Amino acid sequence: MSRIGKKPILIPEGVEVNIDGQKVSIKGPRGEISQELSDKISVEQKEDKLQLSLKKRDKQSRALWGLWRALLKNDIEGVTSGFEKKLEIRGVGYQASLTGDGVIKLEVGFSHPVNLEIPQRVDVAVEKNLITVSGINKQAVGEFAAKVRKIKPPEPYKGKGIRYLGEKVRKKEGKKVATAIPT
Repeated sequence: MSRIGKKPILIPEGVEVNIDGQKVSIKGPRGEISQELSDKISVEQKEDKLQLSLKKRDKQSRALWGLWRALLKNDIEGVTSGFEKKLEIRGVGYQASLTGDGVIKLEVGFSHPVNLEIPQRVDVAVEKNLITVSGINKQAVGEFAAKVRKIKPPEPYKGKGIRYLGEKVRKKEGKKVATAIPT
């Protein structure tokens, strides 16, 4: 039995939830997002709470119960406060910039700049060596941040590359130079 799925989701003030069959639409101050629920899960709104329940008690539906509760809670949090990931660029000559047509241009040590198209529901801001990815959809924000980091992950010898802000990179020790033995 899912312990997470049993918990009700509190709906804060200023958030409007509309349930139409298996489709749940959530509208808040930062935007609107909708989810198509699994047919094994039912959702109902009681005053200022959402409660998920199972239509049929089998192993798969119990596993989905907690998942859908977490997804709906993330959607409510996204339309109220939003999600944000910060990436840091380290390396001599490494830089990022935004072009006007929804593309982020990364110059991270390759012979050519890498251009990444920014998804529609994600906002990107660049300041010096910081890239800020934000939006209302937690999955889209995390996925795009991971895609940017994957272009040049931090290498273990000097630590150059793109990393999450605050991420610790364990540095390896370089090769030791053998000292000549005097004869």
